[in-house]
Amino acid sequence: MSNLTVDKEAFHRRMKRLYTHWKNASGDDSFAKIDAMIVAVGVDEEVIYSKSTSLQTWLFGYELTDTIMVLCEEKVLFLASKKKADFLKQVEVGKENENGIPPITLLIRDKGDKDKTNFEKLMEAVKTSKNGKTIGEFSKDRFPGDFMDQWRAVLEKAGLDKIDVSATTAYLLAPKEESELTLVKKSSLVTCTVFSKYYREQVMEIVDADKKVKHFKLADGIEESITNKKFTQGVDPALIEMCYPPIIQSGGNYSLKFSVVSDKNNLHFGIITCAFGTRYKSYCSNIVRTLMVDPPQAVQDNYEFLLGVEEDVISKLQHGVRLSDVYTNAVKAVKAKRPELVEHLTKNFGFAMGIEFREGSLLIGGKTSAMARKGMVFNVNVGLADLQNKEAKEEQGKKYALFIGDTVIVNEGEPATVITPVKKRVKHVGIFLKDEDESGDEDEVNGAAGPVLLGRGKRSAVLDNKLRNEMTSEEKRRQHQVELGARLNEEARQRLSQQNSRESSEKSVKSTVSYKSRSLIPKEPEVTGLQLFVDRKYETVILPIFGIPVPFYIATIKNISQSIEGDYTYLRLNFHHPGSAMGRETTFSNPEATFLKEVTYRSTNLKEPGEAAAPSSNLNTAFRLIKDVQKKFKTREAEEREMEGIVKQDKLIINSNKGNPKLKDLYIRPNIVQKRISGTLEAHTNGFRFTSVRGDKVDILYNNIKHAFFQPCDGEMIILLHFHLKNAIIFGKKRHNDVQFYTEVGEITTDLGKHSHLHDRDDLHAEQAERELRHKLKSAFKSFCEKVEALTKNDLEFDTPFRDLGFPGAPYRSTVLLQPTSSCIVTLSEWPPFVISLDDIELVHFERVQFHLKNFDMVFIFKDYRKKTMMINSIPMNMLENVKEWLNSCDIHYTEGIQSLNWGKIMKTIADDPEGFFDNGGWTFLEPESDAELNIDDEEEEDDAYAPSGSATELEESSEDYSEASEYTESESESEEELGSSEESGKDWDELEEEARKADREAEYEVDDASSRKRKLVPPKKSSSHKKRRK
Repeated sequence: MSNLTVDKEAFHRRMKRLYTHWKNASGDDSFAKIDAMIVAVGVDEEVIYSKSTSLQTWLFGYELTDTIMVLCEEKVLFLASKKKADFLKQVEVGKENENGIPPITLLIRDKGDKDKTNFEKLMEAVKTSKNGKTIGEFSKDRFPGDFMDQWRAVLEKAGLDKIDVSATTAYLLAPKEESELTLVKKSSLVTCTVFSKYYREQVMEIVDADKKVKHFKLADGIEESITNKKFTQGVDPALIEMCYPPIIQSGGNYSLKFSVVSDKNNLHFGIITCAFGTRYKSYCSNIVRTLMVDPPQAVQDNYEFLLGVEEDVISKLQHGVRLSDVYTNAVKAVKAKRPELVEHLTKNFGFAMGIEFREGSLLIGGKTSAMARKGMVFNVNVGLADLQNKEAKEEQGKKYALFIGDTVIVNEGEPATVITPVKKRVKHVGIFLKDEDESGDEDEVNGAAGPVLLGRGKRSAVLDNKLRNEMTSEEKRRQHQVELGARLNEEARQRLSQQNSRESSEKSVKSTVSYKSRSLIPKEPEVTGLQLFVDRKYETVILPIFGIPVPFYIATIKNISQSIEGDYTYLRLNFHHPGSAMGRETTFSNPEATFLKEVTYRSTNLKEPGEAAAPSSNLNTAFRLIKDVQKKFKTREAEEREMEGIVKQDKLIINSNKGNPKLKDLYIRPNIVQKRISGTLEAHTNGFRFTSVRGDKVDILYNNIKHAFFQPCDGEMIILLHFHLKNAIIFGKKRHNDVQFYTEVGEITTDLGKHSHLHDRDDLHAEQAERELRHKLKSAFKSFCEKVEALTKNDLEFDTPFRDLGFPGAPYRSTVLLQPTSSCIVTLSEWPPFVISLDDIELVHFERVQFHLKNFDMVFIFKDYRKKTMMINSIPMNMLENVKEWLNSCDIHYTEGIQSLNWGKIMKTIADDPEGFFDNGGWTFLEPESDAELNIDDEEEEDDAYAPSGSATELEESSEDYSEASEYTESESESEEELGSSEESGKDWDELEEEARKADREAEYEVDDASSRKRKLVPPKKSSSHKKRRK
């Protein structure tokens, strides 16, 4: 033990805490009744948890076997072997009451006299401590062995009174220090990683492949996984162990306790409960989850209700609240909402944990009067047992149980923090299967496939013998796309009919009337004098036409120009009218009326004697004023357009709690002002508030967030949170549907002029600092997201892009990395962002798909046909298959073509006559081939596959092939002879070139005709023989 060290500060701090509690104990506290406390630890491989070893671990960080610790009022004594005594010298206190701890005396074991002398010294110290009559001990801890038996005999002979101090010690150790919480969090991280990356994947594979695996085998696999560095990143695998053997249960045999073991039955594909936890440096964590395979709606409802019960328990579990009150409140809520489920609830809703996995004196039950304290760690677990599934077809599935549990940390003034944040909604733990032979019928009945969660959209039928006609992944994908395409038109037709029935009224046309009555026309001298007059109040220009002052509203003026030619000034005004460029977008109240297209006024620049100004000054003034009024009008129109469609948001409810989730030193995009400015993002009761350093505020409510993304800094120079909103918000005088908060994690620019060496210490230090900064920022952002999800009870969930599935493309001007998420396809690092929700996509069309091209384009057509299509350009051709596979897995239909289409005209045609579009086949016009041709090809391939070699049919086809080849050579030789004769006839070079061009054109026409005939007829013999020659 010479290599082991003790954290002296932690020892002194914790020993002082123990003695302070002993000194201040009163009333029913067991510490108030004892004169000394004895902790004796022997050797027992079967004992995993005990109060004695827990106290040793809490004080020293290690278990010390065959060691006796006696705590007296004025001294602390240890009896141990020489090696352990050397280890304990690190914490030996010389002076009395140093750091509030009595002096420590070390006694080394003497096996010669069987420690009689040492035992006498210990008993003498006990009898001189306070009254010397009562000792505190852990009554359940009775270690075997001669040393422990001899010590117990000495205690019995002394005739001392004994009091069990287990509960008091447990309550003393329950609130964890920051260093202890760090160990619990690391343990929880390993637990969550093993669950998400090993156990859940294993269950998915077992269910998907229809394997037969026993419960205990799956549990053994979980135990073995903690030795794999893949699942224990960031911790030392040698210090990780299981809290207890993992418990896997299914098939009607459920016991919602942690003392049971996984049985030898096979995993049943119904309700599967799993409970396991890991210890890191002796500190425990635990997780309980229920995976459900094809659960009926009643089971889903019960699960969601149980989830609400757990959330209620976690929200009530706060500093200063009695554990019995937490339990009682939860049970009352169940009685009020679902009284029939009360008898099925577990007897308690969890327990305190730490160095010991389960602290029996701190249960969340009806009889526990102890109060929760800040820093306590609880394993909250709620369950429903002995439930009946009436829809189950198998006997094993008729009885089921639901079990959910998490490791949480108690806070003051706010709900407990969940540190095992593995998602647990139905959509995260439900496995919905669909057999291939039933998929066609289900599609016809339902019109759409059910939700596919945690697994593939289809479950392949497992065959005992693989047949030659088994479908490949490419064929499965094509088959799936055919099904999606068949479903697409019908769903779109139904959706459009519903939209048409509740079609909103057209936008009202703004009036262009200047004055509602004749009395409002100004009586200015310019008006009566038939001069140009600009009425700023009513934004009107009064023009003299045929000797009558005529008002024109400023919106009717398209543009205005002024020119000087010789002695005259010309002022020309152009107006909006039907047929003009702007007029196509403008709705005229009476398009059949006579419109004024343009008008020009001329005035002399020469000033007559006695005149104050030249006549043209009126035109100059009018030109300037019209420009000013036009500018103000257009500015106001732009602001109104920005405000158009803006939904009034609820008011942000500020949470004054200082423990709100918060991120500092973030930049916002788009910028509030021209220059970027940093600030703080804080989560409140119903939304976020970003406050800049200069005091600007931007509020984003949770109920207005359509998608929330967290993009870590892996492979990026920034780490960010992005919110894609349902309704636009206004800040910086503009409307925004996307708001982003980010911070930089490295140097965006590099000084190329800087001279650097390969192993420059400064550069190495900078790289190390950047790595540490990345890790720190990633942890801070991830913690913020988890706290917000807990605050909103998972109503707001942060999605992380799958970088591994990303592909390059150019949605705007520059090429970026497009990354899929579980619900969108995004690129967030560069501005403007590109976010498309998969739920809004009708289909995807690939353009310019040709083998000789390096890139192709991807067009997104939305379910709302009035919405403009979006396009991603210049995607590398080698990414085509990956993109197709991803779209197919998301149940999105795609088509491809070799040409670029005019989507503006196509969508306008569809929107004008949707019924006619779908009557003519709908989106099938994008399909490269018809169904009939596909069927014929399939039949030919089947014939080819089973045609015996050397048959008469093959001989006939080969003779036809030979005859075709001979005809080709004869025609070729004839053309060569003709070419030779034409050369001999003495024609010049220009004539020969012209003849060659004509021959090429005729050949092209013949090829086109032949190909079109082949497409129409598709002769089976020739196509099959062609395939055989190709083989």
